[in-house]
Amino acid sequence: MPVNSELIGREFPPTPPYLVGREKVREFARAVFADAPLHTDVDAARALGHADVVAPPTFAMVIQDQTLQQLLSEPDSGIVLARTIHAEQRFAYTRPIVAGDELSGRLKVTGIRMMAGNAMITSEALITDAAGEHVVTATSVLLVGSDDNDAEGEA
Repeated sequence: MPVNSELIGREFPPTPPYLVGREKVREFARAVFADAPLHTDVDAARALGHADVVAPPTFAMVIQDQTLQQLLSEPDSGIVLARTIHAEQRFAYTRPIVAGDELSGRLKVTGIRMMAGNAMITSEALITDAAGEHVVTATSVLLVGSDDNDAEGEA
């Protein structure tokens, strides 16, 4: 089944609130080699005007992943995970993510581009805090290989 072109414009409900924990920020910072003190040291973050440790910019993927799971689980999407790669990622921040934030994401599929039978699906996850204020928009492009690619690999 090819990727469903009717996904364009589809919006998903907000994800459940995700409480950003201090230790999760520290663990993520270590995992991505973000060694600036504001990611691990509360005093360093406060000295820079933040309420708590600041998550590295790519931490938004933790929340965006919840939104992408909604898309991937759509029965009519035509997206086969085994043929899907994460091709591109961008973040547009209003403010940094800080430990203590309670964040929710809302995904919208903004485009599908077909290329040689493969589909490039662009989506935007609008990530907001508990007050409903924008924190970051995470834009992602998934590349979904065609069914024909499976047949070629079996020859």
